[in-house]
Order: sequence, then C-alpha cells, then structure tokens
Amino acid sequence: MQLVTPGLVLREVKVGESDRILTILTPEHGLISASAKGSLRLKSKLFSACGLFCYSEFTLFAGKSMYMVDDAQVKQVFFGLPKSIEGMALAMYLAEIAQALLPSGGEAAAQLRLLLNSLYLISEQKKPLAQIKAVYELRSVCEAGYMPALLCCRSCQKYDGGDFYFDVGAGELLCGDCAEAQGIVPNLDEGALVALRHIALVEDKKVFSFTLSQKSLEKLSRVTERYAAARLDKPLKTLDFLHSVLE
Repeated sequence: MQLVTPGLVLREVKVGESDRILTILTPEHGLISASAKGSLRLKSKLFSACGLFCYSEFTLFAGKSMYMVDDAQVKQVFFGLPKSIEGMALAMYLAEIAQALLPSGGEAAAQLRLLLNSLYLISEQKKPLAQIKAVYELRSVCEAGYMPALLCCRSCQKYDGGDFYFDVGAGELLCGDCAEAQGIVPNLDEGALVALRHIALVEDKKVFSFTLSQKSLEKLSRVTERYAAARLDKPLKTLDFLHSVLE
C-alpha cells in the first residue's frame, strides 16, 4: 500500500551506517514511524528531506512492521534552528510534547500547524523563546482536549482585576482574594491571565499575537509548563536540557 503525505520529521534514529528510522507527524495519519534506507548517504535523494525538523512530502510503502520511505521532497527547512542551541533545545522539547500527545485525525492537522508555526518563529527569531514555549505548551494540550476553565474564579465568579491563581491540576482559576482565603499565593498577574485566555481561546492565526512584560511572561511560562506536564503525565527528557541552556 502506498501513502503520499506531507509530514514533519520529529525524531530520527540512526540504524547501521546509512539508515534512519523516522518519527513523522502527518496531518491526516498522525504519527508515523518509517524506515529511510540509505538516507544518511550524502548522495541519497532522501538525505535532506529526511532530516530532523524537515517538512517534506513523503511517499511511503507499508512494510511488515513500519512504513518504508520510497521518496521524499523538501517542502520547508527551518535553517535558523541549528544556529542557536537555545532554539534547537526548544524545538526538541516541542517535538517531544507532540509525540507524547499522540495526535490523530483532525487533531493531528492542528498539532502539525501549531508546531510548524512555532518552528518558524524560533528559526526566524520572531518572538521570545519563552513566549513560543508557553503558547505551544498550552495550545497543544488544548487541541488534545485538555481545555482549562478560564472564564472566571471558580469560587466567586470574578472575571478579572488583580492577581489570580491558576490551579494547574484542576485547570481552574481562583481570584486573588479567594486564593488568599485558602492560603494560596496567586501565580498570575493581570497580563499573564489575559495571555493565558488568549492562547487557549483565540483563533489559530492569532495565537502568537500578543506582547507581555518580562515579569508577566515568566509567570505565564511557569504555569503553562506545569499545566502541560500534568496533562502529559510523563517526564520529558528534553525539558531538563532546555532549562539547562536557558538558565
């Protein structure tokens, strides 16, 4: 059976001297594992198109245990990623989140679009890395069905004004007064709260379109990281490395 599909290479594992096993995120079939025979040879027609974070048009054939890459044509390469260890570390972290979410069907298309946009912004240095990280963490798990309740305080229904507390376990908000009444220190200022709602609720094309002070961005990044981690329910190895290069 032949399958022709666009896809983004999220992971590559070297096998022998010249082969690679790829993990590819596709818009209609979700994650696909595929063997790219001879793709590490410089003269191979698959060499460039099967590289990590390359977005390509793949022609695949079903094998006994996985697909085989018969042909691949480059659609987009994010040339700026390898120029920054911080940017590359973030890209690896986002790719690991995508793999952990195991998207399928329409969700896979949304996840692929979000990841491609994120990689473009990293590569072109269009937005702060912390902002790209926060957007991807929250929006990706929202696309996977883990939408938090961000309308108002769960206790008094207050919508805005002052600091709030985002309960990452429950995915709910407490206003500053209700949080302090329960002995909880608020973790969001007004800017971070507005950004949190924006990321979760706005249409796709506007999800990165906001600016924040450094203080608000730091608060936002901390809660989105913890919220995503709670939904993935597994430690991500790339997150420790990302922290090490960003500190």
